[in-house]
Formats: sequence, structure tokens, C-alpha cells
Amino acid sequence: MNNAVEILDKGFACLVENLGVVNAEHFIALIKRDNFDYTVWQREYFDKMQPGEFATNAAAYAESHPYIGKGKIL
Repeated sequence: MNNAVEILDKGFACLVENLGVVNAEHFIALIKRDNFDYTVWQREYFDKMQPGEFATNAAAYAESHPYIGKGKIL
């Protein structure tokens, strides 16, 4: 289990890697400004999906974005 600082550091690194520094900062500002509640958003978003839609979308995403490996070998 990571502590809060490690989680924030890894989360921001992930945002920067995928969005770039400017858009990562913009993303965080949008969440803070709107008093964003991820749990409410997640419930509203996933409740609109048809059964099996998430699995289909996840499989399509995984196929189009293959893991190229940066992970640690355990």
C-alpha cells in the first residue's frame, strides 16, 4: 500500500505521461473547480451502459493499446 504522497506522485506522473504537463494541470484544475465527485460520476457513467458493454469496450481498448511494458518483474 502506498502512502498519500506516493499515490499523488504516481497519479500526476500518469497524467503527465498521457496528457502532457499543461493538460494534466488543466485536468486537475477542472476537477478541483467543479467539486468533482468521482464516485457519483462513475455511478452515473456506468449505470448508462448496457450489460456487457464495458467488457466489450475494455477488450477493444486493450487490443488497440497493447501493453509495451514498463512494469517491474516480481
